[in-house]
Amino acid sequence: MRTGVLTAYKKPLDIITQPKPSPTEDQVLIKVEYAAVNHADARTRDGEFKALFPLSFPQTMGGELVGTVVETGARVTDYQKGDVVYAYVGVGGSGAYAEYVAVDASEVALAPTTLSTQESAALPVVGLTAWQALVTMGKVQQGNSVLIHGGAGGVGSAAIQLAKHLGARVTTTASARDFDYLKDLGADTLIDYRSQDFAQELEGQQFDLVLDTQGGEVLEKSLGLTAPGGTVIGITGPPEPHFAKSLGLNPFIRLAIAGLSFKVRRLAKKHGVSYRFLFIQPSGKDLQRIATLADEGIFKPQVGPVFPLEELNDALATTVTGKPHGKVLVNL
Repeated sequence: MRTGVLTAYKKPLDIITQPKPSPTEDQVLIKVEYAAVNHADARTRDGEFKALFPLSFPQTMGGELVGTVVETGARVTDYQKGDVVYAYVGVGGSGAYAEYVAVDASEVALAPTTLSTQESAALPVVGLTAWQALVTMGKVQQGNSVLIHGGAGGVGSAAIQLAKHLGARVTTTASARDFDYLKDLGADTLIDYRSQDFAQELEGQQFDLVLDTQGGEVLEKSLGLTAPGGTVIGITGPPEPHFAKSLGLNPFIRLAIAGLSFKVRRLAKKHGVSYRFLFIQPSGKDLQRIATLADEGIFKPQVGPVFPLEELNDALATTVTGKPHGKVLVNL
């Protein structure tokens, strides 16, 4: 089978032929139709995560996919041959850029029935980020006030749709050209980040939850807009001790991570709020809930350019520098 592999950090990916994997007793073998491309793939390629997820080369890359089950392990009872499924299998070279991939059944879910396979391929990462930020970590409830940065992006748009479904009032930052689209998704208040300072525009308001997709100054300003006892959840960093503990990292790395987030956590404490870093985890259970919501019309994923596997490096470059309107996919 053809696979997209990394042979060394900071090198382009190579397309090579490898043997088709066989599923273990707890896995399903999926014939991949589409794999989605994420910024994390490029960051993994460039070695940014090697202290957390060291790779063995050559490593098949990619973490987000949709396809058809062609074989099941002996202990798998929830899926059968012919099921159309989707999955997020993590970062650190997880193997989605391949014609076939063996995936733990616990990381798989039946794909939404109302979406195309392209749309389903574009959903796992943005859907899991929105779900694990707003539901698992943020516990958003009816009547909460939520600020979502970067509302027109994949994560931002999914978070807006989920927050509205949960009954929250949503404020978002975006370019004015995307305002009509974001209003259709349910955003109540929109701030043009190109011409307006969101902190000045929202001065005096307090949000129960802020989802920060930008980091840096945006993250720091957001702490001052969060209600006492509220939470700011960052997906670009810096990582913090809860994250390090959840991964079971060694004490030296945990200490380094604590240092990276010290300034932000100190500011959060000053404002009486919490700061948490979200690094999404594979979860078939969460994906099944997300599929149900997609079939109810809650999630409407956007599909961007579609590349053949042979143009995988172009797909990565487009994701990182091309600012595509929608998720970049690779057709296997």
